[in-house]
Amino acid sequence: MIRLTFKNYVLGHTHVMTVHGFVILPVTLIALYFVWKRKRWRQEMPFLVLHVLNFALSTWYAFWFYKGWLPLTERFDLLDKFNFARYHFLRPMVIYVLFAMALKIIWQEGRRWRAVSAAAIALQLLVLVLHNEEIVYRNKPSFREFYAEKQFAAIREYIGRPVHTYRVASIGIHAAIAQYNGFYTLDTYNNFYPLEYKHRFRCIIAKELEKNKKLREYFDEWGGRCYLFVDELGKHYMFKKTSKRTIRHLELNTKAFYAMGGRYIFSALPIENASDNALHLERVFRSDESAWTIYLYKVAWKGGT
Repeated sequence: MIRLTFKNYVLGHTHVMTVHGFVILPVTLIALYFVWKRKRWRQEMPFLVLHVLNFALSTWYAFWFYKGWLPLTERFDLLDKFNFARYHFLRPMVIYVLFAMALKIIWQEGRRWRAVSAAAIALQLLVLVLHNEEIVYRNKPSFREFYAEKQFAAIREYIGRPVHTYRVASIGIHAAIAQYNGFYTLDTYNNFYPLEYKHRFRCIIAKELEKNKKLREYFDEWGGRCYLFVDELGKHYMFKKTSKRTIRHLELNTKAFYAMGGRYIFSALPIENASDNALHLERVFRSDESAWTIYLYKVAWKGGT
């Protein structure tokens, strides 16, 4: 909990990118030092309150994941349904107001420190530019490459059955890709689905979860990402066609997969022990417009369709 508190306090959260650790945090701490040095507690009370609130929001975020909460969340339905940790989404506003107040405090320290204030503003603007999504994700697939419509249309045509008559799941790519292209998927990224479904789906990936503690906790303690997790791949779901990796020790319960209607697996990587999992490689699909190579595997249970 302590580690998560300071991680959130310094680095922020992926869903609430404040990008404050490089410039803003040191500046606010310098300003806090000047308040202490000049004994301006009363005059700068709002600044101090925001400091406390900023740290309190990070602490509250970490505390929400404390396992000691479980008895309460199991007893009170609201605590289980509503994620109160999301109050840390207030931090961007708190942090940038804190930054502005810190700059004012430093500015008042004289000519040299005014230059520091100006430099801090310039540096923070530079940091924000460098963290722009167009730069950060410049090597990620485009929308056309990601959803690969022509490639998945070819897969759909090859299977040659009405899509509602079978279910699919993906390995090494997001479930949303197959869903976007009209396939009915067993895997999903969903914050609200029946617990009974989660338990049934877990039977498919149980052996893979046994091999990987992080994946097991990720699925069992949350489960919003209901994917065909593979120990060898970890929490990675975007293996592009340039990848040289293969899956060597896959252990899926394809009988449970079949019982849920699963007939095909779209894998972004070749599965070397496919036959051990009652999977048959039907065909490999490639496309210049796609970011992926899709290995189409069919569940090869005798008598299965």
